[in-house]
Amino acid sequence: MTKAIRDALEGVSEIDLTVTGRKTGRQISHPVWFVQEEESLFLVPITGSDSQWYKNVRQTPMIQVSSNGTALSTSATPITEPDRVDHVVEMFRDKYGADQVEASYPKRDVAVQVALG
Repeated sequence: MTKAIRDALEGVSEIDLTVTGRKTGRQISHPVWFVQEEESLFLVPITGSDSQWYKNVRQTPMIQVSSNGTALSTSATPITEPDRVDHVVEMFRDKYGADQVEASYPKRDVAVQVALG
């Protein structure tokens, strides 16, 4: 992971995720919450596997994440194994608070791993 990305993520609770629309082919950006573990970011779509940006990532895994003016083009890998999804959701609870996660993420059946290096 580059120092620029590490610095850009420091103390940040939200990043911009840019995906490619599966129908339009256009670049679509969304603010998303994230957690970091080692050389990866982990994202949880608000509406789980029904989320439009998640469906776009499944079709076109090349994405861009940006924070504080620093952007990184990288690949995203869907996570569907319940144990791994639960681990990511638990990290979200630790960072954002269990109440916030319960209220903001009604469907927690998938997550996404984003490589930082």
